[in-house]
Amino acid sequence: MKKVLIQGVEGAFHEVAARSFYNQDDIEVVPALSFEVLVETLEKNKGIASALMAIENTLAGSLMSNYRLLNKSALVISGEIHLRITQNLLALPGTQWEDITEVYSHPIAIAQCRDFFRQHPHIRLIETEDTALSAKNLRTYHQVNAAAIAGSLAASMYDLNILEQGIETNKQNFTRFLVLERKNDAQPVVDADKVSLSFSIDHEVGSLHKVLAVLAAYQANLSKIQSAPIIGKPWEYLFFIDFITTGDLPWQTAVEAIRPITRDLTVLGAYKQGIQKL
Repeated sequence: MKKVLIQGVEGAFHEVAARSFYNQDDIEVVPALSFEVLVETLEKNKGIASALMAIENTLAGSLMSNYRLLNKSALVISGEIHLRITQNLLALPGTQWEDITEVYSHPIAIAQCRDFFRQHPHIRLIETEDTALSAKNLRTYHQVNAAAIAGSLAASMYDLNILEQGIETNKQNFTRFLVLERKNDAQPVVDADKVSLSFSIDHEVGSLHKVLAVLAAYQANLSKIQSAPIIGKPWEYLFFIDFITTGDLPWQTAVEAIRPITRDLTVLGAYKQGIQKL
């Protein structure tokens, strides 16, 4: 059975993404309580095949700390999946709306549901490390006057009732998850059509434009660009880009074409574009 690392406890959206990506239940999820632990564990434990890492959300934006973790790691991106995030209000069986005085969840989940809770100003919102852990704690500590914001998998896993379904404000709420493997063990992805890179450039007029122009000439369609300050080098930046191959040239040709005009160019992964899972 394939072992797959997820951030959070069982029932988290990372587990939903893992099971959706592998399109099967025949995987064993291994929890990691932080992304740092997830990366370190996958690097060192060869008994674990891969890991799922959230990298961006359509509402909250990019997780820059995860970009930095990935860039420094011995891991490579081998796939991606875009998961529709539906936030639900969960409670113990028998708990009624009028019983609830506190709601627990991850701060991003709480932020996604603010409009819903404006209709219930008497409820105190309390931030925790994880959506599914909030659900698990309801069961573990028998919190009869509390509820949690989490997914439907967590509800079924911890035998909780869904009091309200889909309480997030924006229904076009997707999270992009990366599938990670160890560089030394990963096999090249056949028919890869999406590439993720990191690089820096000289601090000169037009440097970034030159890179993007070369990629365009090689029919690489830029789908994302993100920058982050380089620690210890004021006003210098590390760029993270994704591009999709649209022509007949292999992606390696485009990468080699920009190598002379970039610094510290790293291929973070070449993989197939992810589809959106509703």
